[in-house]
Amino acid sequence: MPKRVTIGWEDRTVSGRWLCPADPSGIAVLLAHGAGAGQDHPGVTAIRDGLADRGHPVLTFNYTYMEAGRRFPDRPPLLLACHRAAAAWLRERFPRIVMAGRSMGGRMASYLAAAGEECEGLVFYGYPLHPAGKPDRLRADHLPEVPVPMLFLTGSRDALALPHLVDRRLVPLERATVEIIPHADHGFRVPKRSGRTQEQVIDWMVERTSQWISALP
Repeated sequence: MPKRVTIGWEDRTVSGRWLCPADPSGIAVLLAHGAGAGQDHPGVTAIRDGLADRGHPVLTFNYTYMEAGRRFPDRPPLLLACHRAAAAWLRERFPRIVMAGRSMGGRMASYLAAAGEECEGLVFYGYPLHPAGKPDRLRADHLPEVPVPMLFLTGSRDALALPHLVDRRLVPLERATVEIIPHADHGFRVPKRSGRTQEQVIDWMVERTSQWISALP
């Protein structure tokens, strides 16, 4: 079971969940939630628990709006300040960290890394390359500035990352590894005809993440 922790900065605090295996690897994972669900969402906890089962210490946290029970995300400066505080909390315990995130959480991690936040790499579970229905509003201009390896896990039916834009803007990135998950949508749901369940897709993503982290320099 994860340990409940408190993450603070300035006059603010949010809750976190800290899960550290008995024999941890040398790189810990900071896992941020997406815009519509907090750190206790089943999709986040499945990734957290799966990574911990493979030896990776994992910290999740709530952004301040989610902690307060509000529906809509805070403005980026507050999201980034909260994310930065969580990274600092984790780095005090494990100097080497990977920043990972579902959708918006991964996007915030990428902004921090591009701005110089120290980490070994980034993992994106459904990077929101553009808002749904607005493929002209790309969120990719900062990605070439990220100085560390990046792993993108994206579904072929993701409405926030249309395949031709993934090919155009993510695949060519010098430090990127892009894994396309057939039939999966933004939440990694798959139709029955795919022959896999959502749980199997998430388990595969966790295994791929673990392999990728283990191969980092």
